[in-house]
Amino acid sequence: MYLPQLSIKNTGKLFEVKTVYCIGKNYADHINEMKIDGIDNNIPAEPVVFLKPSSSIDVPGNIVKIPVLNGELISNDLQNEVELVIIIGKDGNDIPEGNAYDYILGYAVGIDFTLRDIQTNLKKQGKPWAIAKGFRSSSPVSEIALKVNIPNPDNLQIKLSVNGILKQNGNTSQMIFKIPYLIYYLSSVFGLHAGDIIFTGTPAGVCTLKTGDTINAFINNVGELNVTIG
Repeated sequence: MYLPQLSIKNTGKLFEVKTVYCIGKNYADHINEMKIDGIDNNIPAEPVVFLKPSSSIDVPGNIVKIPVLNGELISNDLQNEVELVIIIGKDGNDIPEGNAYDYILGYAVGIDFTLRDIQTNLKKQGKPWAIAKGFRSSSPVSEIALKVNIPNPDNLQIKLSVNGILKQNGNTSQMIFKIPYLIYYLSSVFGLHAGDIIFTGTPAGVCTLKTGDTINAFINNVGELNVTIG
């Protein structure tokens, strides 16, 4: 079975990605910008969790494309979501919040590209929206920065620019559910394993992208990620 691999910065080593967990609605400003009539838009009481296939991480040439089905693009609204990605380094179940950082290998910059028109239509119908989030190459991830180099992951500037114009500009301190609680929650419900990664949510500033756009995502101390829309 093929699994995508991420480089670990300054080590020459590779990290094989297994399960991809994602947290939705984890920044209040993004919740506010995504209001949909008839859909609950309140701040959630517990993390909103969805999964992606590992194929979403494999992005040859860092080029992201809307899938084509029967000769036509399946979406007309590809949008950006920059996120801090947690890299899990060892197995754990029911991990106490106080021990959460012991299970983290490092962090990376990720972009959760979203087919917003598909997601919105499926939400309105009460149907799952895996296609909108998990399509092939939808989730590029930078090389991994080891946690020893990130002393305070709860206070990192997180930004994304499109064609050099700043669109998203937030801080991980704005996360509703912090890193230790996410580790506790996911390990209690699913169990976490070495090789798992966690997308932690995005701040406000998502926008519609077009072919040829160049995307730069940046998190201070963690790194950056450059992607082209194909």
